Amino acid sequence: MGLLSFIKEAGEKLFGGSSAQAATPDANAAAAAAIKTYIETQNLGLTGLEVTYTASSGVVTLAGQAPSQEASEKASLAAGNVANVTSVENNLVAPAAPPAQYHDVVRGDTLSAISKKYYGDANKYNVIFEANKPMLSNPDKIYPGQKLRIPAL
Repeated sequence: MGLLSFIKEAGEKLFGGSSAQAATPDANAAAAAAIKTYIETQNLGLTGLEVTYTASSGVVTLAGQAPSQEASEKASLAAGNVANVTSVENNLVAPAAPPAQYHDVVRGDTLSAISKKYYGDANKYNVIFEANKPMLSNPDKIYPGQKLRIPAL
């Protein structure tokens, strides 16, 4: 799938800033384990998931099998929407499908406004909401710096 970039300061706070900043093998392994657990809680159907994290660069690398392109993309988003992560190298093997677009949420964005931008119809916001579940639990709870998956219609 490739490399996706993220805003380092935005996202889920899975590990403390001090341990994430210390580029020790133990700190990197602990952060990778926290990210892996977070991805697994999304119930995406991944098998053989391997996660590595390098604090000095903020890069997460994913490997394993995904049941679909959508699951692979959601795994990247789950890993990337974590504080202190700047990019995700997704090496998950998934069935071929057209890749989705991505949108970086900015202040004032709503799912309706994003839907209007990509689909020309604000009422299709639920397509974006569903494409980003379970990372999104409510259509009104998006935040600046978050990256969202915008599937093709």
